[in-house]
Amino acid sequence: MATTLTKHERNLSALIHASTFSKYFIPFGNFIFPLILWTANKKEHEFVDYNGKQALNFQISMLLYAIIVGLISVPFFIGFLPDVFDWKFFGLHHLNDFNNLDIHISSDDFRFGRFFWPVGIAGFMQAALVVINVVYTILATIRTNEGEEFKYPFTIKFIK
Repeated sequence: MATTLTKHERNLSALIHASTFSKYFIPFGNFIFPLILWTANKKEHEFVDYNGKQALNFQISMLLYAIIVGLISVPFFIGFLPDVFDWKFFGLHHLNDFNNLDIHISSDDFRFGRFFWPVGIAGFMQAALVVINVVYTILATIRTNEGEEFKYPFTIKFIK
């Protein structure tokens, strides 16, 4: 298929994939710019149509996965919030102890430790989603610029 593709088609397809990095500069840029490039060129070039769908489906899937991971951690924050308004939470009732430099840290006093495990796991999963997004977007950009069809993993086909 690489022999039938023009340089313009390959560059345009690679640009669609690379334009998803605009989310780091413009909110929702990972949807706006690929959508504009794809809709403007999908009828003229089949290769661009395929890659535009792939890029948008992958970005929508990554957003959905990030929302799900975020929603999983919400109950832990809700359970954590009532303790924030307790003066004992930050140790403000023990300010006199600091004047005597009697600082004692015990694992039993670490009250919010039970909330950090699920939130930490959710944070790790969010970081993994970012790494997956960056790595596969770079791979897609390189492969489409070479004229190969690239299929993202973990993608739900919203646009068919």
